[in-house]
Amino acid sequence: MTVLPDAAPANWVDRHAPAGLRPWLKLGRFDRPAGLWLLMLPGWQGIALADAMDGRAPDLLLLAKFLVGAALMRAAGCAYNDIVDRDFDAKVARTAARPIPAGQISVKGAWAFLVGCSLVSFAILLTMNLLAVMLGVASLALVAIYPFMKRITWWPQAWLGLTFNWGALLGYAAAQRLPGVFEPTAWMALASVGRLAVIPPALLLYASGIFWTLGYDTIYAVQDLEDDALVGVKSSARRLGPAAPGAVRAFYVVALALAAAAWSLAKLGPAFLPLLAVYGYLLVRQPRRLKLDDPARALALFKSNALAGLVLFLALAAGAWRPS
Repeated sequence: MTVLPDAAPANWVDRHAPAGLRPWLKLGRFDRPAGLWLLMLPGWQGIALADAMDGRAPDLLLLAKFLVGAALMRAAGCAYNDIVDRDFDAKVARTAARPIPAGQISVKGAWAFLVGCSLVSFAILLTMNLLAVMLGVASLALVAIYPFMKRITWWPQAWLGLTFNWGALLGYAAAQRLPGVFEPTAWMALASVGRLAVIPPALLLYASGIFWTLGYDTIYAVQDLEDDALVGVKSSARRLGPAAPGAVRAFYVVALALAAAAWSLAKLGPAFLPLLAVYGYLLVRQPRRLKLDDPARALALFKSNALAGLVLFLALAAGAWRPS
């Protein structure tokens, strides 16, 4: 049994999953749930923002759909990333044991896995309104381009921010009380709905998430500094070098400021602010502890962002309460 370096030694896949399923679950990163949280939480935050603006708690069914959809699309995205990066992965210690470079899954099999996960996720998307479906389909362009960004720019983390936080816009759109995609009035409602004029708070939340991702994925890239330099892969951590902790701090400050601006523009209640302070604390303590020669600590700091993102979701949900 090979436990991948960035998975917890006691992860459920290696402990409990049937041996034949383990390579497939590892291809979809089900042994490493932190990335699922980081993909799902912007969608939850967008839902919480939209519902809080109407004074409602987040829709539990919609949250569940985003959980399952994010798990499937993350699995598909990871399979796609591993297909594209299989030659690089074979040369990097942290990724050499992944199922494709290790020869456990063929490229053809990985494509079949990708298509299957995508189709089920698309079926879930079709239960939402037309605006959400259009945004969901549009996100595929960001996903398709992402694996190539590390070859052409020092800032692939910025593109990951654009991609991972698209869910903030998608969640906000899905929470709108619009007709379902198959209802006859779907196009008419999309063309005439005036409520979408209040989308600027969602755009601010999206921008906040981009800077949040710039911070946490720069921390994640610290793990691969030496290997990335050897194989010629670019990253913000390599570009920033010793300045990385200070840059991460700056990214997080901007993320906090934009989240506060979204709260203000959306006119949410004051209960948002104490939880925003907790979110800020969870972020700003990370660059203080970041060491470029300590990959294990970098991984732990990266994983802590799942809790941070959950706190921001709770803050937005709490903003639904407005004192009378």
